[in-house]
Amino acid sequence: MDKHIIEIKDIIRNALSEDIGLGDITSESIIPENETAKAVFLAKETCIVCGIQVAALVFKITDPDINFKTQLKDSDTVKKGKVIASVSGRARSILAGERVALNFLSHLSGISTKTHAFAAMVKPYKTKILDTRKTSPGLRLLEKYAVRMGGGYNHRFGLDEMLLIKDNHIRIAGGLDKIKALPANYKTEIEVKNLKEFESALRLKPDIIMLDNMNYKDMKQAVKLRNNLSPQKGNPSPKLEASGGISLKNVKKIASTGIDMISIGSLTHSVEAIDISLEFS
Repeated sequence: MDKHIIEIKDIIRNALSEDIGLGDITSESIIPENETAKAVFLAKETCIVCGIQVAALVFKITDPDINFKTQLKDSDTVKKGKVIASVSGRARSILAGERVALNFLSHLSGISTKTHAFAAMVKPYKTKILDTRKTSPGLRLLEKYAVRMGGGYNHRFGLDEMLLIKDNHIRIAGGLDKIKALPANYKTEIEVKNLKEFESALRLKPDIIMLDNMNYKDMKQAVKLRNNLSPQKGNPSPKLEASGGISLKNVKKIASTGIDMISIGSLTHSVEAIDISLEFS
């Protein structure tokens, strides 16, 4: 996270500006300016915590004199009822940063916890759990970080990172057969929906082939076809990625096919926030 600290601070400042606006009129109306307070972040459910450094930065930006303490780090398991961190300082300042800090901590912990659940399911295999670009606008940096903290891996960050030919590209191009070659200066991936498209994709020798919503039987056949390729004869074996309709109920079975990677949009696009509260003493 440290190398992205400027971007993260900008994200936090935007969130604080959105929440505080011209000022916390409630606190300013009933709490004396110099009143001090202490509070703790309490996990209301067991989780893989993520966003501790972000929460600390929220308070540092809100009021540099706030004291934020924790013995935990991102990716640690926190049991229900346990303290994640404590804050002390001016009461108004703590209240001003409370909601933004909780929003980041709860949301990112939700992502890391969900990712951890998927990663644990495929642990007997060599399959990697990947995220996608289905992220909250403006929060991709933090959400992909949370995936890593949960034991997952990041797919491409943006459109400029690798060449990924998906169904819409193929449709506009007139089919995979119309694509004669892939550029050698980019990492390449092709999305396919059936074995016929898979065999066409093999001809183009991409680095990765994505099996999108492919059934279990065809997925096993695709792995077999890939494994039978002979790199010595100029047929490099692409990595295979499964995508679409992935859940905790089927992810282990999919991993058992010998697939290399499984990408899951729901890690970020529809994750449930972890229930975390700020309790004053």
